[in-house]
Formats: sequence, C-alpha cells, structure tokens
Amino acid sequence: MADNPRGAMWRPIMPNQHSRVTYAELFFDLVFVYAVTQISHTLLADFTPLGAVHVTLLFLAVWWVWVYTSWITNWLDPEKAPVRLLLFALTLGGLVLSTSIPSAFDGRGLWFAIAYAAMQVGKTVFLWIVTPSSRPPARLNAIRITIWLSVSAVFWIAGGMMEGHPRLTLWAIALAIEYVSPVVRFWIPRYGASSIADWVVEGGHMAERCAGFIIIALGESIVVTGATFADLTWTDENVVAFVSAFVGSLAMWWIYFHKGAEAGSEQISRSSEPGRLARLAYTYLHMPIVAGIIVTAVADELVLKHPAGYSDLKTVVSAIGGPLLFLSGTILFKHSFRGFLQLSHGVGIIALCVLAWFAGGLSPLMLSIITSAIMIVVAVWESISLRSKPEE
Repeated sequence: MADNPRGAMWRPIMPNQHSRVTYAELFFDLVFVYAVTQISHTLLADFTPLGAVHVTLLFLAVWWVWVYTSWITNWLDPEKAPVRLLLFALTLGGLVLSTSIPSAFDGRGLWFAIAYAAMQVGKTVFLWIVTPSSRPPARLNAIRITIWLSVSAVFWIAGGMMEGHPRLTLWAIALAIEYVSPVVRFWIPRYGASSIADWVVEGGHMAERCAGFIIIALGESIVVTGATFADLTWTDENVVAFVSAFVGSLAMWWIYFHKGAEAGSEQISRSSEPGRLARLAYTYLHMPIVAGIIVTAVADELVLKHPAGYSDLKTVVSAIGGPLLFLSGTILFKHSFRGFLQLSHGVGIIALCVLAWFAGGLSPLMLSIITSAIMIVVAVWESISLRSKPEE
C-alpha cells in the first residue's frame, strides 16, 4: 500500500468509500454513557435555577470534549496504534471527568478541570505532532486549535482552584473561549484564521459519530426508565407512565433517525464544504437535541415516581422543556441540509408552548401522555409529509 500523503497517522481518503467508526471509538463512547447518566442524576438532585446553570455548564463541557475528539478521530486513524493509545488515554480522562460531575462545583472541581483540560489540550498537541510538515495548512490549523484550548485551560484550572461563583465565572469564560473559537476559525495574531478547507472531514463518519451519541442519550433514557420502574410497585398509573416514557423515547428516535440522520449523512458527504456543515449541524446544532433527551429522561423519572396529583414546577419544566429542546434542535439540524423548516416540528414546538400554560393543572401522568402524544404526531406527520418528497 502506498504511503498516505496526508500523514502516517491520518485516515486515508478512499474515493466513494465511507470511513467506518472503529471499535476503539465505540470503547471511548462507553465513558460518555456514564457521563450522560451523571448529568441527568445531578440535575435531578439539584433542580434549582443555580443547579440548572451548573448542569448546563457541565453538559456543554462534556459535549464539547466528546465532539472535539470526534473531529480528531475523523482526521486521524484509530487503527494506528499511537492513535488508539491516545483514545484509551482520553477514555481514562473521560472516566475521571465523569466521576467528578456530581461534585464538580464542590470538592472535585479541580479534578474535573484537570481532566477536561488534559483531554482537550493533549489530543490537539498530539494532532500537531503527527501532522507532517509537508502539510503546512493542516499543521498550522492544529497549532491554532492548541493555542485556543491552552488559553481556555488556564481558566479551567484557575476555576478548579476557586469555589462558589468565582469557579462558575471562570469556567463560563473557559467555555465561551472554546465555543467561540470555531466561529472565528481559531484566529491567532500574525497567522490569521484557518480556512474551511483546512477542516475537510469525512462526512459519513462525522454523521455516524453524532448519531451514535444520540443513541447514547436515548439509551440512558431507557435505562433510567427501566431502573426506576423496576423499583416501584406496579400500579396501573405506574405502568401507564412507564409505557408513556417508552413511547416518548421511541418518538424521539423516529424523529431523528427515520428521515433526518441518513439524509444529513448523505448531504454532508456530498457537500463541497463538509467542514462548514460539520461545524454547524453536528458540532453546534446537536447540543439541544442531546440536552432535550437528557432533560426528558429526568421528567420520565419524576413522573414514574409521582404520577398522581398536580405537576410541580420541576415536572413541568422537564416534561415540556425536554421535548421542546429536542424539537428545536432537530428542526434547525434538518434545516441545515434541507433548506426549509419542517412544519411538523414547528407545530410540535407551538403545541408544547401552549401546553405549558395549562401544565400546572394536569397530573404528571397526564402531562407525560400529552407530551408523548405530541411527539408521536410530529413523527407521523413528518413521515407522511416526506413520503412523496424523497430527500435529495
């Protein structure tokens, strides 16, 4: 086999061939099954305005470290031993990160910060080292990313050494730096910004990786539902709540995968600027989709434990906010490659907003049934509306 002109550690580009997700990447993902569980349990344990801010920041960090790793493994080849060892080291870092989530704003903040910063900076330094000097744009792109992540790492570590609001402020600054950096294409003084051409990705692989994370989040929802239901006395109300939670998860799967996931994969694979679409559709727009699934899982647990009576604020916010986040993310995700806003999703969003006005007067079980019904209607409506209009 001829030498790979991209570099010994880089994935070779095979014309008209999809780069597969490797077993090493799937092993890495196992840690994030645990991370998603930790996030949902942390929100459930501290469902207050400040607790929600804390959990949002932690979720954004977990998503960002995962999606950056997906970019790296889209460029580099995990079948190569050094890249595989990098993934295993990142898996260990991810395990430390995940175990620190419940106490990230208490005693384990520094552990969380060190694990996060080490994962982000470490893998980009590795990318920098293994990118051959014969590819100066790609090498400079790695240098730019390393500089931005190193600056944010200072705020992560400094925040880990603080307590209370100073930690929250410093970590918010660190996240802002990282989330802004792709938008400005990692601009640095003297050398300017990277070009979109420097971010060439294998579209099918990127789409499959993000679809895998959706499965992780949905899997966590199923596990929470099953584990909670198993510990309860199986009354009629609990059984109905259990079925409603499952139907809601099924509807989310259908909305994302039946017409969206594969069409997005095909579109990014054919795109003349796959890096731009990957940045928008898969790096940013998947965040509300995943967040919506996690918040819905919290609602499912609350409803299973207390199906009767009136819905409190915690139940209303999670039961409606989860599907609302999910539909907002999916309508924007599908707009990024379809070019139009899906009417079924828009009506679903409006229906959830209207439901919020009356939700406090409903029982948690009835609220769960109605939100699941709305999601089913959205899924069926989209399937019918697109049946005679195949994805291009």
